[in-house]
Amino acid sequence: MKKFLDNLYKNQSLVYKGFLFILTTALVVYLFPKGGKFKYDFHKGKLWQYETLYAPFDFAIHKTDEEIKQNKDEIESNHLDYFKFDVGIRDLVYEGYKERFNSYFTAEDYSESDRKYLRSNGQELLNRIYEKGVVQNTEQYKGDVLVNVVRGNQEQTILYGSLVKINQLDRVITGFLTERKLQAHGERLKSLYFDIIQPNVFFDEALTKMTLERELAKVTTTRGGVDKGKRIIAKGEVVEGEKYTMLYSLQREYQSKLWNENNYNWILLGYIILVGLTLLMLLLFLKKYRPDVFINNNKVTFIFFNVLVMIFLTTTVVKFNSHYVYVVPMCIMPLILKAFFDPRLGLFTHVLTVLILGFIVPNSFEYVFLQTIAGIVTIQTISELHKRANLFISVGQITLVYIIAYFAFYVIHEGNFNNMDWVNFGLFILNGLATLAAFPLIYIYEKLFSLVSDVSLLELSDTNAKLLKELSDKAPGTFHHSLQVANLAEAAANEIGANSMLVRVGALYHDIGKMNNPAYFTENQTTSVNPHNELSAEESARIIIAHVIEGIEMAKKNNIPDRVIDFIRTHHGTSLVYYFYREASNLDENIDKADYQYPGPIPFSKETAILMMADSVEAASKSLKNPTSTMINSFVEKIVSKQIDEGQFLNANITFKEIEQIKKVLKRKLTNIYHLRIEYPE
Repeated sequence: MKKFLDNLYKNQSLVYKGFLFILTTALVVYLFPKGGKFKYDFHKGKLWQYETLYAPFDFAIHKTDEEIKQNKDEIESNHLDYFKFDVGIRDLVYEGYKERFNSYFTAEDYSESDRKYLRSNGQELLNRIYEKGVVQNTEQYKGDVLVNVVRGNQEQTILYGSLVKINQLDRVITGFLTERKLQAHGERLKSLYFDIIQPNVFFDEALTKMTLERELAKVTTTRGGVDKGKRIIAKGEVVEGEKYTMLYSLQREYQSKLWNENNYNWILLGYIILVGLTLLMLLLFLKKYRPDVFINNNKVTFIFFNVLVMIFLTTTVVKFNSHYVYVVPMCIMPLILKAFFDPRLGLFTHVLTVLILGFIVPNSFEYVFLQTIAGIVTIQTISELHKRANLFISVGQITLVYIIAYFAFYVIHEGNFNNMDWVNFGLFILNGLATLAAFPLIYIYEKLFSLVSDVSLLELSDTNAKLLKELSDKAPGTFHHSLQVANLAEAAANEIGANSMLVRVGALYHDIGKMNNPAYFTENQTTSVNPHNELSAEESARIIIAHVIEGIEMAKKNNIPDRVIDFIRTHHGTSLVYYFYREASNLDENIDKADYQYPGPIPFSKETAILMMADSVEAASKSLKNPTSTMINSFVEKIVSKQIDEGQFLNANITFKEIEQIKKVLKRKLTNIYHLRIEYPE
């Protein structure tokens, strides 16, 4: 048991990766839609490349989305609006007529017989007006439009034109008076009617909506069926028309029948194997080609997290409406991974994620092709992300590639572009706009996963940053030395294809520990008084060596990223403080060499190795008196060769060829610094 626990402790990093692998696989499979995968891959407009297919069972033919939409459009266009007839308002108008008639036609002005005659005619006119009903004038309805009018529990279909509109009352009243030869009494009758008549037919929006929804719900999603054994499509035939509809219907029926209790476990096992294999390829790639990333659990977690987020977003959109699948900004992932790692890792992870999504998206071949091409374009176009304009330019190029590739697929499928849905191009534009979210996401990921991008490095390289400002105030000589080293190291990194921005920032911060005791370092001594004269060689060496540890502590307090702190740790490696070691050994041959040696570690990347060379060469160059090109060549060779002999670059993954290139750059830059000319033979 103890041995098992010891092995578990020693391999805890691998155990964590195994747990992460299993958890990610389980979550991805859980996100997959609950349905089997149709065993035939077909696309509209392309040839059927399999053997002749016969119906394996009876199934219904599903209508296409266009057919269902057409059915619903027909129902909506033929559906009649509903109006409610309010009997109570009509009765109130009749009561008002009886009450106000005598006030308009008084006994002083009219005889009893005339009043009786006018009252009966006026009543008849009211009956004629309210026979169909009075409605507020509505311009959206024409006179020949049929509408349903509901009176109590009765429903009647009439022409909208048969209803009396409020703005037509004058014409209706005038026509009736002319018919009955009552024009002489027209003014008083009109005043009476305009005073009492009110609309009593109103549009019933709730009833109209309810009846329309009831009719739409009756629309079936199938039409007819296919009997078992019937030929669906022969080998070599084009997948189009009714053949495409039958294949689409068979696919839906097959998937719904496949995913049942009997097959559930087997299908689930198949998904687990395929997803597991894909994620395993990602782990193996990291182990073989990116060992520095593989050993860092934080970075592996970050990569798997991005894969999971992309799959979650895509599956969510597919479940909601697969038509919007291209709105998901898949290119954010290679863009972010390139910002934190390298292009090859970003593209490899992107392609594997797209392959997994091929199981769940419609038209999987088209989707995989489009997203792979877009990922390649992302990797090739995105550079120097800290320059904001570059992101906008790259997103524009990615969107353009999406549109061009989608247009090509549509032409292949349909044979023309007459009926192309241009809304789809809007989806790609939305995709591009969503991809711009990569910039704030990079900042969020930096904080969550303690990673460093070029954007952060650019901020750290600002000489007005807190630590660098403090360094320039307290140790101006060291600050100037750091600037010189940064220029040398950046040029060398560019020469061999290393991360020049990272090297520059590392160089700017590598000596911040000297701020605690600036006077003990020669570059900051402005007088002839040297404080080391009052100390023993061992004490002086201890102060010099301490600037590494103090620099690390200072950087951590100020939240400087670990990748930058690595340069502080390694810029002297395990070398000796040679001046004080030689001074002490002249006095006593039995001194402990470890007391004069930096604690290390030695450089473990190309970037940290470059800084060690640039730092040593720049510092030593200050001791040259009347330097010449020959002298510079000689002392650069001597310093770098000594570092190689001491084994300082054994862990740095740097080749002799690259070291030679770095030496050439250092020689050239120093020659330029000292404004030397090439020495010609006499």
